[in-house]
Amino acid sequence: MTVKKKAPDWARPVVHSEIEAKDPERQKAFYAELVNWKIGEGFIMNVEPGLGGPEPGPAGHIRQSERTGVTLYVQERDLAETLARARGLGATVVAEPFDVPGGPTLAGILDPEGNPLMLVQQ
Repeated sequence: MTVKKKAPDWARPVVHSEIEAKDPERQKAFYAELVNWKIGEGFIMNVEPGLGGPEPGPAGHIRQSERTGVTLYVQERDLAETLARARGLGATVVAEPFDVPGGPTLAGILDPEGNPLMLVQQ
């Protein structure tokens, strides 16, 4: 009898995201305009994957907070321009651009339904 050796375990990457919305059409318009997402139609509006993201894929972190939930981090070329557009589209800016020591520049917004979104300077 041959015993099959088990392969070493591996860290599972984040491979999908979901934004739940009370008004999905408004949210679709917001994200399509703000971050140029191509979003489908129907009950489940699929968001096409983007190009040029971090390789080998998105990373993440866990931190202590007063709230629970998930925050999306979206790469941007021009934070000032994106923040201006976000305000015009109904978002609330909750963190003006700031530098992460040894890392990128970030800014934080809440989308029109209050979901957090971090913008990452490319």
